[in-house]
Amino acid sequence: MNPLIIGVGLGIGINYLIKKLRGKKMNFEIDFLPVGNGDTSGDAIAVRYCEDGTNDYKIMVIDGGTKDSGQALVDHIKKYYETDYVDYVVNTHPDQDHASGLSIVMEQLEVGELWIHRPWLYVDEIIHHFKDQRMTEESLERRLKEKFSSSYALEELAEEKGVDIFEPYQGKQIGEFRVMSPSKNWYLHILIPDFNKTPDKKVAVESIFEKALNVIKGVFESLSIETLKEDGETSADNESSVILYTEFNNKGIMFTGDAGIQALNKAIDYYDMNSVVLSDAISEKIGFIQVPHHGSRRNVSPDVLDKLLGNKGQLENKIAFVSAGKDSTVHPRKVVVNAFIRRGCKVCATQKNLIYHYHNMPDRESWSSITPLEFSNEVEGYD
Repeated sequence: MNPLIIGVGLGIGINYLIKKLRGKKMNFEIDFLPVGNGDTSGDAIAVRYCEDGTNDYKIMVIDGGTKDSGQALVDHIKKYYETDYVDYVVNTHPDQDHASGLSIVMEQLEVGELWIHRPWLYVDEIIHHFKDQRMTEESLERRLKEKFSSSYALEELAEEKGVDIFEPYQGKQIGEFRVMSPSKNWYLHILIPDFNKTPDKKVAVESIFEKALNVIKGVFESLSIETLKEDGETSADNESSVILYTEFNNKGIMFTGDAGIQALNKAIDYYDMNSVVLSDAISEKIGFIQVPHHGSRRNVSPDVLDKLLGNKGQLENKIAFVSAGKDSTVHPRKVVVNAFIRRGCKVCATQKNLIYHYHNMPDRESWSSITPLEFSNEVEGYD
C-alpha cells in the first residue's frame, strides 16, 4: 500500500456550535484507507483533530470497510496518531463494506463511544409497516438483528466492553461533528420498511438493483456539457447513511457514506433551517467533501451538487475524496468525477492507495503528493 498525501489548506453554521467553531483555529487530518483488493469498494476513514495551540486530540473512525481494512485502520491509528484510543466510532449504515472492519477496531482499540442505528429497539413502532400479519414484535426484532448482523455484532461487542452506545440521528452531536441526516422519523418509518435487508414491505416494488446495469458506448462531455441525470435513485439502506458535518477554520467538512439524493437534500435543508447566518449557503462553506457511494451516478444529480458545491464553472477551491476499489470498473463514475470537477473540486480516489488531507498537522515521512483524477471528455452512457 503506497501512502499518498494531499495537503491543501482548506477548512454551516449550525446554531451555537458552528458559531463557536468559526472562532476556532482547528488542526486536523483526514485519512481514507483503501478497501478491497479488486472490483469491490468500501469505506474506512479515520479523522484526528484538535484546537490550534493544544494537543487535546480527538479521534473518530467512520466505517471500517472489510476485516482487512479494519486491521489497517488499527495499525494506522497506532502508528500515525500514536494512540490506542478512539473517541468516536461511527457506523454510517449496515452494509458489510462499511461495518465489518469496525469489529476489529472495537476489539483491538479502546473506544469511547459507538454511534450506530439500532432499528430492533423500535419494533413496537414499526411493525405495522410490514406485510406478514403473523409477525410478532419478537420475531421482527429477531429478523432485524439477523438482517443487520454486522451492526448487531457491534452492539454486542460494545456492551461486552462497556462502550457507550448512541444513535446518530439528525441533530445529534458527535464531538465537533453534527449529524445532518437521517432524522429518526424518516429512518424508522420510511427507510427501514424499504430496506433491502428488511422483511417485505406491504407494497411490493421492483428493486432498482434487479436490472443489470448495461453501459452503452461512451458519450461526450465538456466543462459546459453535462450528462449526469437528475433522476438518480439508490436504495433505502444507502439513503440511511449518516451524513456528518462540521466547520473548521471557516470551511465545511462533510462525510456522506453512501447517501443518495434524498438524504443529501435533507442535509441541505437541515443546514438552511439552522444556519446562524441565513445568507451563508452551504455551497459557500464546503471545503472538503466525501463523494457519496464511491462515486456512483445513482447518488448525486446536477441539482443537488449545485446546492452542495455551487454552480458549474468555479475555480478549484474544494477537495473531494472518493473510496474506490483498485480494480473497480464502475467506481468512481467518470460522469460523477466530471460533475465534481466542474464545481471546483479537486477529486482524489483511494483505489489502491491511502490518501490524506490535513491542515497544520505533523508531516509524515516518505509520503508524497497525490495526482487528482482528470476530467474526462468521454463518460459512461446510460441504458
